Amino acid sequence: MEQQIYKGKLTPFHWLKIAKKEKLTKNTFSLELEIPENLKENFQFEAGQYISVKFQSHGESIINDYSMTSAPYEQKINLAIKINSEESATSQLFYNYETGDEILVSEPNGRFTLVSKPHEFRTIVGFAAGIGITPILSHFKNILHNESRTRLFLFYGNKNTEDLLYRDLLDDLAKRYNDRLQIFYFYSQEKTADQLFYGRLDAKKLNLIINQILHLDDTDEESTIWDAVDEVLICGKGEMIKTLANACYHHGIPKKNIHFELFEEFNDDIYPIEKEFPLITDVQVDFKMLGKMYQAHFRDNREKILQQLLTQGFPVPYSCKSGICGSCECTLEEGEVELLENEYLTEKEEGQGKILACMSIAKTKKIKLNFDFN
Repeated sequence: MEQQIYKGKLTPFHWLKIAKKEKLTKNTFSLELEIPENLKENFQFEAGQYISVKFQSHGESIINDYSMTSAPYEQKINLAIKINSEESATSQLFYNYETGDEILVSEPNGRFTLVSKPHEFRTIVGFAAGIGITPILSHFKNILHNESRTRLFLFYGNKNTEDLLYRDLLDDLAKRYNDRLQIFYFYSQEKTADQLFYGRLDAKKLNLIINQILHLDDTDEESTIWDAVDEVLICGKGEMIKTLANACYHHGIPKKNIHFELFEEFNDDIYPIEKEFPLITDVQVDFKMLGKMYQAHFRDNREKILQQLLTQGFPVPYSCKSGICGSCECTLEEGEVELLENEYLTEKEEGQGKILACMSIAKTKKIKLNFDFN
């Protein structure tokens, strides 16, 4: 085991062997990691979680997060990884590491998870774009395996058929569980016979999906399939998540039932801020990070705490700035903040004084934070 400082936290990493490496499409590949018996407990995970991988790229150590496509019952770790360009770090991971090599891997993380309800009749809808299929695939396999009463609908967008990941696996699942799983493919750069399946997954497309696919419900003549949706899972780029999350909300799905995982830095709020705050000037922020004390001064509280600290050049951990990833989680030790909506913290954690710096507005002239709570 090695301890690494990652996203401002001391994180344990373990050496795992690459059991299998496979090219999936022209710019994606999969890795299967072997979990030795003595590390089985460390690598137990929930569907939808990710691991961080440390590897060498152009002579530098890089740490990247990758969602697992495997489901917990499969008792292995499978990753699907996109090569953004020939110069990117992921291309180095593809070209320099082979089956049998060992690589440093963190224990599983992430909160893009669902509570399993095997005894309930549920309807769950997934929206994925490109490489965003990875955690959704983990979820869908897991639900099909553990929840015989849950029905699933997947709407999966890609540029074209060549870019579509796991087509055979997805079609096989749809065939095997044809009474509970339906999959619909959308293409943004390839013409389709039915115009419905041409274009990006967005608010307009969701409207058509609700009216043309999720309309008649065989189990209840009084309502539509959309009316019966219990949970929504969304994974892709920030703009897609923002558009679809708001569209789902406006179509009646409560925010607490809309779950999303972001695959890139995204600086926008997912939902619009509907609250107004009294203006406070000359705010002092004291904070502890990696055992060191810092002090910052804000002119006022118009911007969120993380954004102001980053503007002033403080090395505060963050990944998304949208309340999704939890990298900027800290404890509020003094003062008051307004914590806006976030996808990460539980009510219990909020009760313990935990906040996300990226979603917090200062409400007092002095704030004290601790990023070293764990």
